[in-house]
Amino acid sequence: MAKGEVPIIAQQAHHRGRGALSNAPSRYQGTAVAWDDGVIGPSPVTECRAVTARSIISRNRSPDLPFSQSINPYQGCEHGCAYCYARPTHAYLDLSPGLDFETRLTYKHNAADQLRQELAKPGYRCESITIGANTDPYQPVEKEHRITRQILEVACETRHPVALITKGALVTRDIDLLSDLARDGLCSVIISVTTLDADLKRAMEPRAASAAARLSAISELSSAGVPVSVLFAPVIPGLNDSEMEAILQAVAAAGAAAAAMQLLRLPLEVAGLFQEWLQQHYPLKAAHVMSLVRQCRGGRDNDSRFGQRMRGQGPFAELLAQRFRVACRRLGLNAGEPRAQRTDLFRPPSRSARPNDSRQIDLFG
Repeated sequence: MAKGEVPIIAQQAHHRGRGALSNAPSRYQGTAVAWDDGVIGPSPVTECRAVTARSIISRNRSPDLPFSQSINPYQGCEHGCAYCYARPTHAYLDLSPGLDFETRLTYKHNAADQLRQELAKPGYRCESITIGANTDPYQPVEKEHRITRQILEVACETRHPVALITKGALVTRDIDLLSDLARDGLCSVIISVTTLDADLKRAMEPRAASAAARLSAISELSSAGVPVSVLFAPVIPGLNDSEMEAILQAVAAAGAAAAAMQLLRLPLEVAGLFQEWLQQHYPLKAAHVMSLVRQCRGGRDNDSRFGQRMRGQGPFAELLAQRFRVACRRLGLNAGEPRAQRTDLFRPPSRSARPNDSRQIDLFG
């Protein structure tokens, strides 16, 4: 078994409302962390604990990503998507990329104050910040903690451009802030739509918004003047690729102006976790789906190379890309040149502003 793989275990017990079926230990140590009172194992309910962020803006130089700055208000994601490429990041907390990823979450309680400090630095150069590149900024726990909204309030205060990526309908709660930013060309929203099949969605994205709710969010945001694009991702060969044209037609009718697609990625532990999920929910399709995935990945479960990891390679991957281009052209998606977000309105916050709460919070305290 390759390093980082999770063994495929037949007939795993299915946890209602959860995507992963197992809770393999972190790849960095052989024992799992005792999260609460010495009990080791998956939590029956979602726990979300506060952590103090020492920095809040992450930077990347990946040629595959259209942004250089990002913020993730949360670690882990309650949506529990079985395919989530971000699951392996939980290993950095010595927690499992499996059930821990969707039940043992953390939130950055000082995110807004830390953002003000970083934006106030003399050498800061204004570039758009993408919110939610790794875990969803509008997952259910955002209703209580409101970290994403606090970050948007800082963006409004400083006139800083932002882009949000989500599959959560809660994004419409913040239309007041988003429309304010959008009036000055400072905001865009990307909504991920993976399937219109309610049964597939419930199994694959158990705690994410329904397709109908996402389409409604696209319509509300678009009507409020907020630019909305759609991400058909992940495209899973043999499972949801047949819905491509129907999804694009639905999002165009709802008001989306642009669309992009990304092929399923199965890095590290995600490969084993996703195959467990396939065997449990779609046993008759599992072998066929993985065969198509490997055809698009040079015979492997995953290909992490820049330039390949998002779109794949080979005849089947090319067919998917061609279908996508044809459908977008027919529906008028991606018709215009994408507008760059403005940076000339940025005004740094006062450096004298002090965080409201600088107390250190222990993750496991």
